[in-house]
Amino acid sequence: MLDWAFASGFRESEAPMHPVTKSLPKQPKNEGRFAAMPYNKVPAFVASLRTRKSFSRMALEFAILCASRSGEVGGARWEEFDLENCLWTVPKKRMKANREHVIPLTPSAIRIIERAAALKLGDCPLVFPGAKRNMPLSDMTLAKLLREMKEPYTAHGFRSAFRDWVSEETEHHGEVAEAALAHVVKDKTEAAYRRGNLLEKRRLLMNGWSAFCEPR
Repeated sequence: MLDWAFASGFRESEAPMHPVTKSLPKQPKNEGRFAAMPYNKVPAFVASLRTRKSFSRMALEFAILCASRSGEVGGARWEEFDLENCLWTVPKKRMKANREHVIPLTPSAIRIIERAAALKLGDCPLVFPGAKRNMPLSDMTLAKLLREMKEPYTAHGFRSAFRDWVSEETEHHGEVAEAALAHVVKDKTEAAYRRGNLLEKRRLLMNGWSAFCEPR
């Protein structure tokens, strides 16, 4: 039987890898933080990313468009998606803050989900399966993809790129960006007033980010 990755038409160099060994270099850091690509380089990077064929490629672009943590994307399951209403609901058990997070999906993000659906293998519950069909795509797989593309950045760093873009290029309020990143409001007084999830404001924000990420 053919390997499932090759049966899906993926290039050999793009096939999901077995568990990464200790010989691989550590992910780069930038002054104690996750190394982030400058936001003005993201469109060209997305263009390069789209020339590849793999679940890891789709997962990384999806993470960029949703400003999501790689672990949230790697563990995404089909039942979490409502494509009719363009929403992805990540259950609290998979969120860092242990709180459900609803993410508005842009047309580009939906196209990735539809492509993943077309490549779905059997009854696999994961949108972006790892080396083993029923196991999530690992952070190290995305790190390997970035190294293959000769980029000294981390998958997590694209969240910082998104936040910088919001601050430098838009008029969106910081609280909307923080909500998009699912950051916890530490100030109890502010948290008490911010009861909504700012969904429609975040939808406008994510549509703007998606448009910015489109290759020029």
